Amino acid sequence: MHLEEKIAPARRGLRAAARPVITGSSHSFPGTRSSQDDLWQEFFLDHYDGFPLARRIFENSGISSRSTAVDPRAEKEVSGWSTGQRMERYIEEAVPLGKRTVADALESAGLAPSDVGLLAVASCTGYTTPGLDLRLADELGMSSKVQRLFIGHMGCYAAVPSLGAVSDFVASRGRPAVLLCLELTSLHVQPPTRDIEQIVAHALFADAAAAVVLEPDADSGYEVIDVVAVTDHSTADHMSWQITDLGFKMGLSPKVPDVLAQHVGEVVRDQLLAPHGLTPEEVTGWAVHPGGKRILEVVGERLELPAGALDASYGVLDECGNCSSPTVLMVLQRLPRTDGPVVAMAFGPGLTLYAALLRRS
Repeated sequence: MHLEEKIAPARRGLRAAARPVITGSSHSFPGTRSSQDDLWQEFFLDHYDGFPLARRIFENSGISSRSTAVDPRAEKEVSGWSTGQRMERYIEEAVPLGKRTVADALESAGLAPSDVGLLAVASCTGYTTPGLDLRLADELGMSSKVQRLFIGHMGCYAAVPSLGAVSDFVASRGRPAVLLCLELTSLHVQPPTRDIEQIVAHALFADAAAAVVLEPDADSGYEVIDVVAVTDHSTADHMSWQITDLGFKMGLSPKVPDVLAQHVGEVVRDQLLAPHGLTPEEVTGWAVHPGGKRILEVVGERLELPAGALDASYGVLDECGNCSSPTVLMVLQRLPRTDGPVVAMAFGPGLTLYAALLRRS
C-alpha cells in the first residue's frame, strides 16, 4: 500500500478547525509588595550612591508599587549572586507561583488539569532542565500524555506569539490548552553602575505570572482571530537580555519609543485590522503592554486613541510595574467587558512588535 493510501483515511477523519476562545484567566504575584518610593529610599538610593539622575528615573517611572520574589532590601547581596545561585532561586519561586496561577485559571474556566491538551510556558528570567513546563505539569497532576511547549528568550512580547501558538493547537486539535507567562526579573539586580539603561530597567521591572485557558468553540470569552508581527532588525541592539556570570543583564535604549512610533500605526491599521475590515475607531478594548509611560503615550498618539483607551495599561504599570511577558495578559484581564474587537499588543527585543485581534464571543 502506498503512503498516500495509508494516510487518506486519517485525512478524511480530520475535523474542521475550531474557534480558539479564552475562557479562563488569572494572575499572581510572588514575594514582597513594595512601594516604588520605599525601594528607592531603602535600597537603590545607596546602591546608586545617591545619583540624582537615578532618583529622577525612579520618581518619573509611572509606578507606585511593585511585587518582587527577591526583596533587595532584605537580601542586599543579590547583585553579587552568581547566575547559578539565581537559577536555583528561580526554581524555588517559579514552581509554586506557576502552579497557583495555572490552577486559578483552570478553576475560572471550570476545567480540571486532566482536561488540558497542551501546557505552554513562556519565561526569559530563568532556565532549568527538566523545564518549568514539565515540573508544573507534574505538580498540577496533568496527564502524562499532555503536550508541552516552553518559549524562552522573547522577553516582554512573548505572550502574544505564545497565544498564537496555543490558539493554533486548540483550533487544529479541538482540545483545551493553557498558556502561562512567568517572569522573576528581581533575580537579576545588577551591581552598582551609572549606566542609564540599567537604572531604567531596575526602575521599571517587577515580578508576576499570568495564565489564560483556551477552549475550542466556547460560547463565552475572547476568541483569538489573528496575530501579526513586525521586527525592525536595524534596531536589534535597542533591547537586549545578556546572560552574564552575575545573572541576566538588560539593555534598554531610550530610543525604543521612537522606533515603535515608526511601526505601530502600520502594524495595527494595515496588518491587523484592515484585513478584517476594521479600523482603530471600531476597536472597543486596547490591551497594550506598558513598557513605560512614553511607550503608552506613543501608542496613543500614533493610533489617535480616545482619552481613557489605555487606562488599563496605565493602571497595571502604576500598580504592578513592567512584569515583562505576563503584563499584557494582566492588562487584558483588567479591560471592561464590552462587545466588539479587542487588540492586544506587546513589544520586545528585535526590536519586535506583536499584536493580536480578539473578539468577545
